[in-house]
Amino acid sequence: MKNKSLYQQCNTEISEQEKMKQGLWYDANNDADLLQQRELAEERCFCFNSTLPRDLKRKEEILKELLSNCGSEVTILAPFYTDYGYNCLIGDHSFINHNAYFMDGAPIHIGAWCFIGPNCGVYTAAHPLLAVERNKGLEKASPVTIGNNVWIGADVTILSGVTIGDGTVIGAKSVVTKDIPANVIAAGNPCRILRKITEQDSIQKDGEVK
Repeated sequence: MKNKSLYQQCNTEISEQEKMKQGLWYDANNDADLLQQRELAEERCFCFNSTLPRDLKRKEEILKELLSNCGSEVTILAPFYTDYGYNCLIGDHSFINHNAYFMDGAPIHIGAWCFIGPNCGVYTAAHPLLAVERNKGLEKASPVTIGNNVWIGADVTILSGVTIGDGTVIGAKSVVTKDIPANVIAAGNPCRILRKITEQDSIQKDGEVK
């Protein structure tokens, strides 16, 4: 299937949603089923973002409808946006700060105990480079994986197909275009590894914590 031309991939008998799942080029903008799913997710995001902060019960109810693959004791601060919701797989105890946008045409896996700073964007979609093809509404989606215990700083952009390893820290305003291994500090545009995280980074070494 991967060796087929763009035209052949877009004219198979399988549904646009199935093409999306398989990582093929699919019609994201003109397919009735996908449009309906995104509209439903948008409405749920609107309800979540419009709910009073003190109404924690209602906010939790909306998130359960929107994010069916969300773990326990996850904190998400409004506003929050996602295209489908069901492709966001969020591990236990993770924290997602204000104004996150998860473009989840493909699965976005977020591990347990992750800290995600404000204005974080995770984008699984890619579009054709030729305008005549792009204007048809075609795109394809590749999954993003964020390991356990990862800290994503403020204003970080994570692009399609990227994997970030366990325990890694991504500096603020970074643009992550390629895989980042575990237990490193990485930052920049494009994001690059700066160094490994070691025991010398403990805040206890200077007697700051007793």
